[in-house]
Formats: sequence, structure tokens, C-alpha cells
Amino acid sequence: MELKNLNGIGTKSLKLLNMLGIYNIDDLIRNYPYRFDLIAKRNINDEKFYDNFVSDGIVLSEPIISFFKGKMNRLTFRCNVQNKMIKVTIFNRAFMKNNIKPGNVITLIGKYNPKSQTLIANNIFLKALDDKSTIIPIYHLCKGLTSKKLSKLINEALNCNEVNDNIPKAIKEKYGFMDEKMALKIIHNPNDEESLKKALKTLKYEEIFTYMKNLKLLKRKNEIHNSMYKKEIDEKKVNDFIKTLPFKLTTDQDSAIKKMIDNLKSDTKMNRLLQGDVSSGKTIVAFILAYACFTANFQSAMMVPTEILAIQHYQNAIELFKDTDFKVGILTGKMSLKEKNEVYEKLKSGKIDFLIGTHALISDKVSWSNLGFVITDEQHRFGVNQRLALKSKSLAPDVLMMSATPIPRTYALTIYGDTDIFSIKTMPTGRKKVITYVKKTSELTDVLKSIHSALKNKNQVYVISAMIEENEDTDYTNVYDLKHKFELAFKNYNIEILHGKMTGEEKDRIMQDYLDNKINILISTTVVEVGVDVTNATIMVIFDAHRFGLSTLHQLRGRVGRGMMQSYCYLISDEDKERLKIMQDETDGYKISEADFKLRGQGDLFGNRQSGALSFKLSDVKRDYDLFVKVKNDVDKYLEYDL
Repeated sequence: MELKNLNGIGTKSLKLLNMLGIYNIDDLIRNYPYRFDLIAKRNINDEKFYDNFVSDGIVLSEPIISFFKGKMNRLTFRCNVQNKMIKVTIFNRAFMKNNIKPGNVITLIGKYNPKSQTLIANNIFLKALDDKSTIIPIYHLCKGLTSKKLSKLINEALNCNEVNDNIPKAIKEKYGFMDEKMALKIIHNPNDEESLKKALKTLKYEEIFTYMKNLKLLKRKNEIHNSMYKKEIDEKKVNDFIKTLPFKLTTDQDSAIKKMIDNLKSDTKMNRLLQGDVSSGKTIVAFILAYACFTANFQSAMMVPTEILAIQHYQNAIELFKDTDFKVGILTGKMSLKEKNEVYEKLKSGKIDFLIGTHALISDKVSWSNLGFVITDEQHRFGVNQRLALKSKSLAPDVLMMSATPIPRTYALTIYGDTDIFSIKTMPTGRKKVITYVKKTSELTDVLKSIHSALKNKNQVYVISAMIEENEDTDYTNVYDLKHKFELAFKNYNIEILHGKMTGEEKDRIMQDYLDNKINILISTTVVEVGVDVTNATIMVIFDAHRFGLSTLHQLRGRVGRGMMQSYCYLISDEDKERLKIMQDETDGYKISEADFKLRGQGDLFGNRQSGALSFKLSDVKRDYDLFVKVKNDVDKYLEYDL
């Protein structure tokens, strides 16, 4: 069954689902909640529940809508809650006004202030609260698609489609896992904690097992010796090109290139992961390997996560290879039909040797003359199906995956199975380390002085917030509040906002303006964690730094210091000072990653699920490392006896 055949699915709904990365029925039923809210009534006089207050109440007044900061709005009304009249405020839910009427019984969830008798709500349900606790699945949504609509589609898909168990029967019985379809139904419609935990346990294992099994099978396939994999690379031509580079390769870059060229020349298909710290120079390694394949008459493809990054890589490649006969092309979704057709024709006729692009590379219209080498940059940003679709453009391409999220080798060997891993640790010469300071909010004046000095020197600044807009966590900063405050402090400078709820077009436009130095201060969420090189940006300020993992902080810090100028990172926080000092004292991403792994807790079922270094939907590489080890051993035994 296809998505378009579900009841209530039209062209608009399909586009909205696609925005969430849902393209088929399997994507839909495995679009898991990112957290679960446990709703249980709290006593309004019990102060331990003030920050997480839940109760039903009777609406006493008509809601009033007020607007601020452009598109922001707040909804306020009076409510009788446990015989107390309180004022309720909820942000950016103006659409609920017509459903909140005097006399209606509703359920409120939020932060209660007994002194002012006010409640800042983060959610409102238009019904009374049951006596027993309720578990509410919370999904990532987009404008135009409600949680109710998404849940309805998921349940219809589950009822109308078969779900095959991916866990072998013997393993299922060994661990007492439930039927996979039942687990899916429970995770989307949880009734109690016990069954939800069992469903999560089943689906988490299934996710890792499927990944590990496919990885192992791919490795076996790659180990098959076949002369068709051999590439007659002209190493002299490659070395001559390397001598023309305007910089000297580091020891690790040089070693990686030599080892991988040996792999490309062998009769064993290459399947390697190249991981390296931010600014370590992975891209030039990929470029040189693509050039090496060109000397053997093979084409190469490089898929990157964003259009603006594709453009930057393309421009850099054009400059590097301008004195060679190596022809570089670009393909992105925003190109005109005429431009795309021209690329298709050149690619098919062999007039493009190296094509850089976004997921547009996996379009059915893209066909190659002789594709032999496939690169995915920031590979964890792409789904398994997208990576496979690119590889399927050729019968047997050599594969290089790249990641700027360094993880300890012990973990990498487990997570990536038997994939060959090469790490770049030596940094390019001349690149200065980013000086990092941990600052209290009371020391913000010092940070503002540093920003003013940078702006005076015509440099640019990143400012990071964990939140997009004001909600229940009123003590934390958000991008809109920060923009307002920075506009007051820096009146003569251009300040813009960037966050994940913007459209791809908006994000690309803002990043291009920042790259072109039309924006002086960019206030953003972590969407800039992986992005283009803005060599003019010299200051990174991260508010509420304690809310981020060390690896994320390191990735964010890596957005500055891309050029030769001295750069600075300021971590603003009044909490968790000892942990943050690791960032102040350490610049090695691998050591920071080790510390991050050791410090990570086990997480909470009823809290935000944090993502790991890979794009698993339920599993977390750091939190669930022991499970990864267990599954890897199970997969090895299963394949040993079953195949």
C-alpha cells in the first residue's frame, strides 16, 4: 500500500509528510514519538510539582490573543483549577482560541507560580483529566500537520498493512520480545508504562539488529574479490596534482589518501568511513580520491546535506582543479529544469567527471556514464535508503562515508560493524585553536565587549540558543529574545535568526547572506552545527551551554576558527561548570567525545530522546552502547549459523 492510498491523504498532506522525512508506509509507522508525556494530576498546593504541574480546570473567561515580536503570540485566560482562580498563558497557540470557551473543562500542563497564581502552559488538552495517569506520545510536526492528524494516519497504516518481524524467532524468544506490529501499535498508543517499555525494548533491538545485519552482509559482499572493482589509477598524475596545492597535506591526510588509493586499486570493493574533527581537512581527501578515480576513467559523486554546502564544495573544487582537465558539476533541487537537464545530459555522456550535489543526486533522472566512486559527506545526516539509492546508480561503486562527529574507536568499531575506519587527527598547519571561556550570565558584559571588538574589525559572530521561542522553560533564552536584546546592544549591525522550523529556502538564503557578510550576528539554534565555512566568523557565543552535550558544543565551536584569524568561543551558563570546563581545557574532538560518552546518563523514558552520532530513530549510540555490543554479538552468531 502507498501513502497516497490512505484516507485523508492528498497532495498537500503528502508534501507535509515529506517535510518530516516520511515517503512511504514504513517511514510513517516508524515515525516514532520523540518523547512521551506522563500526565498525572498534581496537587496545586504541592510545591514539588510547580515546575511540572498537571491538572484539569474549568475555563472562566474568553481567551485573549496578543501578538509580539512579529509572528509570536500569546493566549491568556482565567481558569478555576482545584478551586483556585489562576491566570493561564500559552505561547503560539492562537489557533486554540475558538476551542477554549467559558464553562469548558480542559487539562493544563505547565509551570505554576503560586505567588502570582499564574500558569505558563506548554500544552492544553481539550478534555477532562482521567483519574489514572495518561501517556501522551509527542511527535515532531510541521505547520499544517497536527498531532491528531498524524496519529490517525499512523494507526490507519498499521491497521491496513502487514508488518514483518525483522527479529529472528529464536532471538525473539530468548529475550521475550513482543510481536513487532503489536510493539508499533503500543508505541504510538501507549496505555501503561510497562507495556510501553517492553515495546520500546523490542523496537530498539529491532532497529539495531537490522542495521548491524545489513552492515555485516554488506561487508561480506565487499570482501568478494572481483577484478571489476580494480581501478587503474595514475598515481603519478595524482601526486603531481597534490604538489600544486596551495597548502601542504597533513600526515593523516597523506596517509588516508595513500591507503584508500591502494584500496581503490585492489580487487576488493572499498567501504570506508573517514572521520575527522572539525576543520581537519576531510573534504580535500575526498576531492583527491575523486581525482584519482578520474585518472582511471571513472566518475565520482559527492552527496552533501544542504544546498549551500554543495555550492561551497563545488566552488572550492572548481578553484582547486582549474588547471586540470577534471570537470566538476553541481546538481541541487533548486536548479531550473533547463539547468538540471543540461547536467543530466553531460553526466550521461561523460562530460562531468565529479558531480557534487544534495539528495537531488538520487533522482531517477540521474544516470551516469561510468560511476565508480560514491562519497557521502556528513553521512549520518542521510537515511540508509538515501545512501543506498546513490550507491545503486552503479553496479559496484567504491564507497567513502565522511563524518565530523568523532567517536572513540572502540565505539566506532561496534557501531559501524566491520566498516574500515580511518581517522584524521592532525590539524592543517597555520590553523589556530579556538580559545574557549566559560562565563556566568553576570559576566556577559565581558562577552559583549569581545563581540563589539570583533564587529569593529568587520568580523562576524554566531550566537546559539537551545530554544526557538518562549515556552514553559521561561528561565532559558530563545532566539527571538536574544535577537531583541542584541539589537538593543548592537544597533548599527545587521542581526538575523536561523532555526530548524524555517523552510529550506529560508535557511539557505540566510546562510548565504551570512557567508556573503551581509549579516553581522547570526542568532541560531544548533542547525548551524554542520554548515558552510564562514572564515570571517571569529566568535561563537552559546547561551545555556549546560543544556548541550560536550560533542555538540565542540561541533558548534567548530563553526569558528575556519580561517587564520584567532577565534573565541564563550559558553554562557551558571550551571554544570565543572563539565563545561572540559571544553575550556580541551580542543581534541576525540578526547571530548570520550568524556561525553563517560558523562552521559541513561536517559529518561519521559523526557527528550537525544540523538546519537548516527541517525537511529530510537537508539542512542552513547546511552545504548551496551545494547549495541549485545546485538553485534547476536548478529555474528545468527549469520554464522543461518548463512
